[in-house]
Amino acid sequence: MNREEARKKAKELVSKMTVAEKASQLKFDAPAIDRLGIPAYNWWNEALHGVARAGTATMFPQAIGLAASFDEELMQEVGEVIATEGRAKYNEQSKRGDRDIYKGLTFWAPNVNIFRDPRWGRGHETYGEDPFLTGKLAVPFIKGIQGDGEHMKAAACAKHFAVHSGPEADRHHFDAKASKKDLEETYLPAFEACVKDGKVEAVMGAYNRTNGDPCCAHEVLMKDYLRGRWGFEGHYLSDCWAVRDFHENHHVTRIPEESVKLALEMGCDLNCGCTYQKVMNAYRAGMIDEKVITESCERLFTTRFLLGMFEETEYDNIPFTVVESKEHLDIADRAALESVVMLKNDGVLPLDKNKIKTIGVIGPNADSRVALMGNYHGTSSRYVTILQGIQNAVSEDTRVLYSEGCDLWKENISGLANPFYPDRLSEAQTVADYSDVVVVVLGLDETLEGEEGDTGNQFSSGDKNDLELPMSQRLLLKGVLDRNKPTIVINMSGSAINLELAEERAAAILQVFYPGGMGGKDVAKILFGEVSPSGKLPVTFYGDGKDLPDFADYSMKNRTYRYYEGTAEYPFGYGLTYGNCLAEKIEAEVNTKAGDKDYALVKVTVKNTGKVDTEDVLQVYIKDEDSEFAVRNHSLCGFKRVKLSAGETKEVAINLDRRAFTSVDEDGNRAIFGKNFTLYAGFSQPDDRSKELTGNACATTKISIN
Repeated sequence: MNREEARKKAKELVSKMTVAEKASQLKFDAPAIDRLGIPAYNWWNEALHGVARAGTATMFPQAIGLAASFDEELMQEVGEVIATEGRAKYNEQSKRGDRDIYKGLTFWAPNVNIFRDPRWGRGHETYGEDPFLTGKLAVPFIKGIQGDGEHMKAAACAKHFAVHSGPEADRHHFDAKASKKDLEETYLPAFEACVKDGKVEAVMGAYNRTNGDPCCAHEVLMKDYLRGRWGFEGHYLSDCWAVRDFHENHHVTRIPEESVKLALEMGCDLNCGCTYQKVMNAYRAGMIDEKVITESCERLFTTRFLLGMFEETEYDNIPFTVVESKEHLDIADRAALESVVMLKNDGVLPLDKNKIKTIGVIGPNADSRVALMGNYHGTSSRYVTILQGIQNAVSEDTRVLYSEGCDLWKENISGLANPFYPDRLSEAQTVADYSDVVVVVLGLDETLEGEEGDTGNQFSSGDKNDLELPMSQRLLLKGVLDRNKPTIVINMSGSAINLELAEERAAAILQVFYPGGMGGKDVAKILFGEVSPSGKLPVTFYGDGKDLPDFADYSMKNRTYRYYEGTAEYPFGYGLTYGNCLAEKIEAEVNTKAGDKDYALVKVTVKNTGKVDTEDVLQVYIKDEDSEFAVRNHSLCGFKRVKLSAGETKEVAINLDRRAFTSVDEDGNRAIFGKNFTLYAGFSQPDDRSKELTGNACATTKISIN
C-alpha cells in the first residue's frame, strides 16, 4: 500500500470520528473506538538494538557498538531482525488482546543525535560523533525495520530532533544554542538522511529548546526543515512529557492548553505524555481549530494503515518461534564481533589456548550481565559474560582464576582512611601472581552512563563528570599492573574513557562497548584468535579530556575529530586487526554530470601485508584546501568493509556523494566553495596520531573541480 492510498483510507476513517474521538487518538496510549472497529493502540515501543522492554528478543550490541562495525549491510540485517521479531510478538499479543505499552509496531529508534561530547550519558545510544557515518548507518537500519513489502513491516523513528546531547540534568529547561553553520554542518545532516534517503516514518522531538524554541514546537526545525526542505510526510511525536515542559520548565506557555495549541499548530501529531489530555479543553475554549486536530489524526492513521493494522498483511503468519532463532542469533554474533575495537597489541594477542596454563580474569565487569546490555534493551534468554566466554573457550588443561577485584563504583564514604581502596585488591593481585596472562575487565554500565531519571544513575543524572574510570577501578588496574604480568585490558563502556595508564603499561587493550546478551562468547573469539578484530572507533578518545569545551556549549569548536585542536589518545576511525592492512594507492575521478550519489569514483589499492586473514574498514576522508568555510581538519566521506587474506591485494571502489565536496558558510548555506581537494584513503584517518599508532600512512591524491 502506498502512502497516497493509506492517506485516503485514513481521511475516510477519521471523517467518521467526532472531535473528541480524534483528540483521543493523539495520545501515545490511544483508546479503542469500538463503534468504528478501531482497537486500542499504544504507540510507545523501543528497539534501539533489538526489540526492547517487551520480553525475550535477540539482543544486539548497544548502538555505539553497532556503529563501530562501520557496516551498512549489517545495519540493514539488524533492522530486519527487529521488524521480524516485532511482528511475531505483535501477532501473538494482539490475538490475545494485549495492546499495552511496548507491544506495538512503532519503534522509537534510531537515535541519530551527534555524540558531540563524551560526557553525555546517552551517547552510547547513538552512532557516534560523525554526521556522515551516523546517516550512513541509520538509513539501512530504518530500511531494514520498515521493509519494502506491500505493507510497512514496522515503523522507525529518528530521534531526538534536534541539537540534543545533554546535559541530562538540564534537558527539561535547557536551551541549546547552535549557529546556522553548526546546524547544517553537524546537527541536522543525519536527520536529513533519515528523511530523504531512509523515508523514516516518524520523527521525535527533543526535550530541550534549540535557539529559543522548544523542539516539539519549533517552526524552523519542524516546518522549514522537516516538512519544508526535506519533504517529510510521516508523523511527528514528542519525547515523553516534553510538551508538559513548555509551561512547567521552559515557560514559553503559561498553561497546558497553551502548550497543546503551540505543539499541535507546529505539527506535533502525537504526545508521549499527558498534556494532550487537554486537547478538548483547548478546543472548547476556541484556542485551536478542529482542522489542526484532524490533520494530526490523519497522519497517525496513515501510519496505521501503512502498517496494515486494519486488514490482513503478508506478516500475519510470522511465528513467535523466529524470536531468538539461530539465524537471528548468528547476526547478533557477527555484530558483536565486528564491534570490538583493538586499541593496542604488543603481540600478546591472540592468545594460544593450548599453551597458556592459567588465565587470570579480574574486574567488576568480567562477570557482569548488566555490562553486556547497554540501555533500552530487551531480555536475552541466555547471557554469556566475558568470564564465561573465556571459561568456555579455553582448553581442558587451562585453569581460569577469577576475582571481581572491586566494585564497579564506590562512593566516597567519609571516615575511611582510603574510601576508594578496592576491598578485593589482594585477591586480584594473588590471581595475577598465579596466572600466565591476566585479563582485566573494567568500564561502566547503564547505571553509570545513561538517561536522566533512570534508576541507579550515580552521577550528573546519567552524564559523566569526567572521562576517568571510577577511582576504585583505577586503583585496581594499577595494583594488577604492578604485578608485572602480561595484562590485557578490556574496557566495557559506551563512551570515551581515559585509558592512558593501560596504554602505557598493559600489553593489549580491547574496547568492546556493551556487546549484547552473549557478547562474552564473541569477545573470547577475538581474544583467542578465532576471529580478527575489525571494529573502528565511532568516537574520539581524548585522554583526560581536560582541553574539552564546557559541556553545555553547543559550538563545535574543538569537538570531535573534524574540529579537535589537540592530540587524541585514540582517534575516530582507529582500530587494529591481527593482519596489517594498508592502502597503497588512491585514484579519483570526478564526473560533474553524474548524479549526486555518483559524483566521484574513488579506487583504492589495498593490501594485507600481515600473516592473518582479516576484515578491516577502508575509510576515505576529504579536505577542502581552498574554502574558508571548510571544517578545520578533514571529513569522512566514504567507507567500506573489506575482507583481505594474508598477503592479498585488491582494488576497492567507493562512490562519493557530491555533498562530500561541499562546505557550509556562516549563514548555513551549503555549496561547493572550493576547487582543490585532497582525498585520503586508509584504514584510519589521516592524522599524525593514527599514523603513530598504526605505523601506516593514508594514501593521498589531489583532485580539482572546475
